[in-house]
Amino acid sequence: MKTKYIRAFASSWIVMGVVAAAVGAVAKDNPDFVRITPADIHWHDVPNGHGVQQAILLGDPAKSGMYVVRVKFPPYVMDVPHWHPNARYVTVLEGTWYTGTGDTFDLSRAVPLRPGSVMMHPAKATHWDGSGGAEPVIVQIIGEGPGTTTQVDPSKPFWMEVPH
Repeated sequence: MKTKYIRAFASSWIVMGVVAAAVGAVAKDNPDFVRITPADIHWHDVPNGHGVQQAILLGDPAKSGMYVVRVKFPPYVMDVPHWHPNARYVTVLEGTWYTGTGDTFDLSRAVPLRPGSVMMHPAKATHWDGSGGAEPVIVQIIGEGPGTTTQVDPSKPFWMEVPH
């Protein structure tokens, strides 16, 4: 009977050792954490963007895989109707972001979204957005790349200043 307890005790130590080794292997296989502070964010001017800036935080929108970018709109600057091949998830961080859907830009139909609001752009769904008011806007976009942009009417400039 004493041998039975010794075997059970030894078996439990072997099982615990295997579990500890497996947990250790999982911890080693996890990717490194990434921390980004506001000081780490590097804004870049968007060409012909009337002052719009973008910062890529994680990933690369031009490549396959998830990406996180922030876009900063100066007051009264919006983009024209366009779409993206994959869904995008947008969170308003600062300011009031004006959003519209459909092939026709009409600021009077824009829906204002305040900080903390979230909007999902379905894949290939036409939309337009920006700072339709006097305050700058910062949004954070999460998507799956490649994240290209296709304008509804490529003969027009992509960025526009709205009347104020």
